[in-house]
Amino acid sequence: MISKILVPTDGSNAAQKAATYAVDLAKQLHATVIVLSIIDKRSFIGQTVPARKAARHVTEPIEDYLRGAAEGYAAETIKLCNKNGVQSQTVITAGHPVEGIVKEAAKAKADLIIMGSHGQSALSAAVLGSVTYGVIHKETKIPVLIVRK
Repeated sequence: MISKILVPTDGSNAAQKAATYAVDLAKQLHATVIVLSIIDKRSFIGQTVPARKAARHVTEPIEDYLRGAAEGYAAETIKLCNKNGVQSQTVITAGHPVEGIVKEAAKAKADLIIMGSHGQSALSAAVLGSVTYGVIHKETKIPVLIVRK
């Protein structure tokens, strides 16, 4: 029986479509949705902008900005859960997205991971580092349902 569904989100259209699917399924199954947003710190390591040259809106620490964005992405899904009467919780973490998704699914004892895909080919995904591709090829016993964009 499916009682906990983990839904990773990055704010993309594919993630939003997967979240909508997850909330609909959770409503039917009376399951809880765990909304996960991961701050990928690899994308800004070593990148700095001197404060005097930065635009006023980017002078806040990048990590704070990324946390705010992650919270915003998760809030959209939480709002959808509330609208549909589905219990939910938010988890915001930092690290490598593939590792973080698999780790959080195991920690939360999720019965299902539902995530979006941009529909890249296997070669493109391997070269570009698709998170969805990484999760489905990671060693986990938790089923993964992919919702195509």
